Amino acid sequence: MKKKILFKIEKICKTYGKNESIVKALNNVSLEINEGELLVIFGNSGSGKSTLLNILGGIDRADSGSILFNGDKHIDKMKDRELTKYRKNNIGFVFQSFNLINELTAYENVIITSSNTTEALNALKTVGLSDKKNKYPMQLSGGEQQRVSIARALAKNADILLCDEPTGALDYNTGKQILLEIEKIVREQHKTVVVVTHTREIGKMADRIITMKNGEIIEDIANKQIIPAKDIEW
Repeated sequence: MKKKILFKIEKICKTYGKNESIVKALNNVSLEINEGELLVIFGNSGSGKSTLLNILGGIDRADSGSILFNGDKHIDKMKDRELTKYRKNNIGFVFQSFNLINELTAYENVIITSSNTTEALNALKTVGLSDKKNKYPMQLSGGEQQRVSIARALAKNADILLCDEPTGALDYNTGKQILLEIEKIVREQHKTVVVVTHTREIGKMADRIITMKNGEIIEDIANKQIIPAKDIEW
């Protein structure tokens, strides 16, 4: 059965700077992302992977090219207000820096993305933090803070979860916990997840692996033998 295409990206370009200092962050990048898949994007610093993620999430805009979401929404043509609505309703973000509000409890950090109390509590339960809902970020470990950020994204019931180096600030064991959470979101909840990472071993749990270099996709391969997150070592 052919999978539904969630994103269809065609020839997007993005540059930063001017004159001699101009940098081509993305150069004619074309890509399709299927609904319900785990896509891992590799690349060294400056390869364009985070820029691509930010454009998919509506945080940044491409200079040219087209981005079609869910078959009928042209992200590249959206006005600022439409783009804000798109981010709010469709996209969940997980950042390396967690981006939690220190003055709010775990539950309050999650509920700000959803007015539905049940969804917020269920999201915390999904990531195993029901018993920490009244704790503040500084009372939580790094891994717990990252799991709160994942719960915050889940509470939105977003179509797609975009993860920028979600294990980058964590030790090995805590990073493994986050991979298990991501795996559960894809395999059990059938969400679409895109993970940007420097850690090549994480690609073993993905459906597809993309490698970027100098603003271009140099490799896009399907993973023929998906390895469970619990068996990944790095």
